[in-house]
Amino acid sequence: MPPALSVSPGSQTMLDRSAETAFAAVLGAHQLRAYISDNPHYCGSFAEPERACARGMFHLIDEGSCVVDFARGAGSIDLNSGDLVMFPHGSAHTLRSPPDGNAGPAANRFTSILCGEFEFATGRRNPILDALPDWIVVREEESHQQFRHLARLMAHEARQESFGRQLVLDKLADALFVMALRHHIASATERRGLIAALIDPRMARVLEAMHAEPGRQWTVAMLAELAHQSRTAFAQHFNEVLGVSPYQYLTEWRMAEALRLLADPKSSAATIAEKLGYQTEAAFRRAFKKIHGYGPGRARRAARSAQIGAVPNDEAAKA
Repeated sequence: MPPALSVSPGSQTMLDRSAETAFAAVLGAHQLRAYISDNPHYCGSFAEPERACARGMFHLIDEGSCVVDFARGAGSIDLNSGDLVMFPHGSAHTLRSPPDGNAGPAANRFTSILCGEFEFATGRRNPILDALPDWIVVREEESHQQFRHLARLMAHEARQESFGRQLVLDKLADALFVMALRHHIASATERRGLIAALIDPRMARVLEAMHAEPGRQWTVAMLAELAHQSRTAFAQHFNEVLGVSPYQYLTEWRMAEALRLLADPKSSAATIAEKLGYQTEAAFRRAFKKIHGYGPGRARRAARSAQIGAVPNDEAAKA
């Protein structure tokens, strides 16, 4: 994985309608779930090691300031009130108090942090996570007004003991993730994968079409026409940007949609298979298990018990 990118001010990338539609479709299909897991308060010096986690993590500085030490000697950064650091891949790190300095002795300082986690129903294998670096930093002074308002609203809500406080914070955490991701897309100096595709009008048109009609019998020639490229140039460009062939991307997209559709008890596997372009239910089941590592039956049962993101055990995976 390449070095992480810190969001910095600069030229803003404007995404067109196709990119917006594609981004919304991907985020919806992979079913983001973000939540606030802790709200620690520190008076004086502190050091909090955070182990590597299977879920993504983020920290929003409410009051005070802190230093983030990255793992494997990758350096550190200073964060102040209103700043956000996000670890899309759950990388290990340490939060600690700044050293004594112009702000006075560390022992006299107060720091409050909103800590959260996020995950996707489809697991860690999805184009959103694949396109993100080890960490992303959003500075309050570099963010848009909406981001600052949301951060302040979350900080205010965290201080309350109102009914539904946790539920409100979790819903706001969803929005915080999306806003941070939007800021990264617009401001990152280097982009890869899905993010690189979204800012490429040719690729964005292709993704919009594939996402809108996953059951269509797409060919490279049809997709190349949408991109206004030859078949050879398109196939090469697609693979260079997204790291997979158009057919592989389409298959993974269909299986992400399948996981979402299986949560609806009214949709049978046969109906979903037909909707996603498979000639037989058996072919659909094979594709589903190849991508997810377990069968549609397990996904159906997990959705029924509100555990769609759970990793299936060996016995269940045979379904």
